[in-house]
Amino acid sequence: MSDLEYDVTDNVATIRLNRPEKRNAFTFSMVDEWADRLAEAQADPQVNVIVVTGEGRGFCSGIDLSWVEEHDQRPLKFKQALTDHIHRVPLTLESVDKPVIAAVNGDAMGAGLDMALMCDLRLASTEARMAMSYVKVGLVPGDGGCWLLPRLVGLPRALELLWTGDMITAERAEQLGIVNSVHKPEKLIDATYELAGRIAGAPPVAVRMIKRATYQSQRLDFRTSLDLISSHMGVVRSTDDSVEAYRAFAEKRPGKYTGR
Repeated sequence: MSDLEYDVTDNVATIRLNRPEKRNAFTFSMVDEWADRLAEAQADPQVNVIVVTGEGRGFCSGIDLSWVEEHDQRPLKFKQALTDHIHRVPLTLESVDKPVIAAVNGDAMGAGLDMALMCDLRLASTEARMAMSYVKVGLVPGDGGCWLLPRLVGLPRALELLWTGDMITAERAEQLGIVNSVHKPEKLIDATYELAGRIAGAPPVAVRMIKRATYQSQRLDFRTSLDLISSHMGVVRSTDDSVEAYRAFAEKRPGKYTGR
């Protein structure tokens, strides 16, 4: 069986990490496929939402350290390995304007937590634990944690988690704003796909434009953001989906959207 599985059902693509015996620790080849599948989902007109989850009791325990030890450890070679393989996932996600939801079914450690933070939304099992555990093994966050975490929890909270490597529960992660909601293990996947289905059933062009505008606005001043959104509004209103959404609302019926 593949270390990473991919399928599309009802306009929702699922990327499932499939090394349960390693708590879904990833290898370079595994993250290469991860990035490829993200790009495939972005290009597929049948995909409106992407879900990322893990098989078994772990979401992702980060990079497989035993696998890394087999590779060239010279500084430049190691830097190139990060850039050419592991960083392909966050860099690909930067170009994905479809919603990406993480179903954190179990432990998310180190780069595994980074991978969850890269997603737009996170739902977690009550059994999930999370840690920025790099410092425990004498490393720095290698997959975007120093950039991602402060934007969710604020700088002081982020530094505390990064410097201590402390394990936190799903409930604590929800309090900090790291996850959107927490669910019993047997309810997590249903809750994730219920949310994914609701978003997938919305006008897809508007959903994608909202994601673009929201992320772009984090880097813009208010006036520039308003200028940007006026352009987005003009484009969205010209689509068939926008016309259909308005008619469906007026007629009090579900909309039928085509992504055009």
